Amino acid sequence: MIIIDGSQGEGGGQILRSALTLSMATGVPFIIDKIRANRDKPGLMRQHATAVKAAAEISGARVEGAEVGSSRLTFTPGAVKAGDYAFNIGSAGSTTLVLQTILLPLALTGTSSRVTLQGGTHNIG
Repeated sequence: MIIIDGSQGEGGGQILRSALTLSMATGVPFIIDKIRANRDKPGLMRQHATAVKAAAEISGARVEGAEVGSSRLTFTPGAVKAGDYAFNIGSAGSTTLVLQTILLPLALTGTSSRVTLQGGTHNIG
């Protein structure tokens, strides 16, 4: 189990997305504390919660703390499975950042997948 301090570096959502991607690709579980602690609105926002949900769905992961506002997350991935997936952020949160989280693990399955994302597509910053 890897433990990550989510307030390090820029302290934003990228550390979470990278951890999810690498965890699914390697099968190594992690805990991340202080998620987005340096931000005006700390904790998981909707797009981050959707990225966690998407990662959990494609990998059959066990997850604790995936609610909006959560500052701690435990993620234990299972095997990534190709498939037909749809995820709705429910806000203008960036679809590209959710896709960034799941693209590599799905590609590593060696089988085609279809992913439909609903949310913001031209977000700046």
